[in-house]
Amino acid sequence: MTPQAPVRAYRRLSVEERRAQLLEAALGLFAHRAPDEVSLDDVAEAAGVSRPLVYRYFPGGKQQLYEAALRTAADALRECFDEPRQGPLLARLGRALDRYLAFVDEHDAGFSALLQGGSVVETSRTGAIVDGVRRAAADHVLRHLGAADPGPRLRMTVRVWITAVEAASLIWLDEGKEPDVGELRDWLVEQFVAVITVTAGRDPQTAAVVADALAADGPLAADG
Repeated sequence: MTPQAPVRAYRRLSVEERRAQLLEAALGLFAHRAPDEVSLDDVAEAAGVSRPLVYRYFPGGKQQLYEAALRTAADALRECFDEPRQGPLLARLGRALDRYLAFVDEHDAGFSALLQGGSVVETSRTGAIVDGVRRAAADHVLRHLGAADPGPRLRMTVRVWITAVEAASLIWLDEGKEPDVGELRDWLVEQFVAVITVTAGRDPQTAAVVADALAADGPLAADG
């Protein structure tokens, strides 16, 4: 008698586990396709569940699912800049950019649709989620600079650089991920030094912050 293969025990997922499963499936789809092109049927198929089950967890339909997926992606991007405040500043920024660019690379063509709007499912709430990522990244950089009470010029400089990082990431995808990601990272770090040095020439607070924060970075800081 041929022995039968053992039957795998079925484990019912908890509410949190099922929700996480659906969000993971949605993120995988949104990462490579615009939200407009993803249906709930697509999400259900990717997760291996029925469409009614997706509605059970996201009764607001694709809009609610998209916003939840966007929050998950936003949390991941916030963590990219959450670097321990140890060692030279530019090395810290480089490591943060490595994580950020790895996220962009992983989400590939869907990065623009997922984080920059341009979709019919874009709302004021989704815009606020994305803006929150930019503000969180700027706050992390300001803390790395040791600026306890940054003035408007310093805040503006850092936020302008964050915007440049975001724009460069999108252009990098359009250019077929050229140049090499390591070169892109180094260029963005050098851009940070350039813009912060220009502001330091006009703003005494920024000048003091730069002198302290970049002291351990050697010749690159001195070039300013």
